[in-house]
Amino acid sequence: MTTLIATSVVRGSNQGESHGGVYLIDLDKQDVRQVIDWNRSDIDWSGRGWDRGLRGIAFDGDTVYIAASDELFAYTTRFQPLGSWRNPYLKHCHEIAIQGRRLFLSSTGFDAVLGFDLDRGLFDWGLRVEGKGPTLTTRLFDPRAAAGPPARNTLHLNNVYCDQSGLYIGGLRTGGLLRFDGRRIGVVAELPEGSHNARPFSDGVLFNDTEADALRYCSRTEPGSDRALAVPAYPREDLQQLDADASGIARPGFGRGLCVCPGELIAGGSSPSTVTLYDLAANQRVLAVNLSMDVRNAIHGLAVWPYQ
Repeated sequence: MTTLIATSVVRGSNQGESHGGVYLIDLDKQDVRQVIDWNRSDIDWSGRGWDRGLRGIAFDGDTVYIAASDELFAYTTRFQPLGSWRNPYLKHCHEIAIQGRRLFLSSTGFDAVLGFDLDRGLFDWGLRVEGKGPTLTTRLFDPRAAAGPPARNTLHLNNVYCDQSGLYIGGLRTGGLLRFDGRRIGVVAELPEGSHNARPFSDGVLFNDTEADALRYCSRTEPGSDRALAVPAYPREDLQQLDADASGIARPGFGRGLCVCPGELIAGGSSPSTVTLYDLAANQRVLAVNLSMDVRNAIHGLAVWPYQ
């Protein structure tokens, strides 16, 4: 099969505890190796996931980029640090993606997407999204300037995906999957509220229907090919730390993290940290690899590891 890289967030963890990590998952052997343990103390510990853990993953040559809440990190393929970058308009980052020589980051705390120039090593582009549905508008801004947009989390933008057709943006309250073509923004597919990791796939859209505890594919032209595959569920007696999250946000079955694997198999993440491989054509789960039974521990970023 293949090897995946996954990041995790330990929602509701306390200061002094690990609040996330990076893992390499060999699907053939169903073997998990933790390569980074994220236990930094210089973060905001208030509520939900907030600054805890590590988030989106992207690759540029032999450089691995991993986002934290408000910082972008670069590593070698052996996870030796190469550098890190902050920006005042990067807050509560979720997913990241690369197109051309720019890395895009969802900045949830500003209803924005930031662009990071990979060659110059700096944030040089920003897109603010405002409104909802047919009233959506955008405003470009320079993240190097002091007079940028105020902090705001109305749409809860949590995902970016790029290809030649545009920049795709998803959020909990965007009303659907958005596409920005460089001039205009619009809704290209409706999504249920609370969705994560939405992206174009085949002739439709693929996403984590988080509120329904399912990974879902919806076709635009062939409704009979739609799929809704439940994330793994565990017996309550097997779960750990059920009462440890004072915020009450951490829960089993929370689906987040998604990537397309060779052979058009789909990998999805869920809590407690589990990575599941799905065969959409067969409408079934192929296998599931569990990393932790701590219900607070949730997969965040997920990608195929390209350095096989």
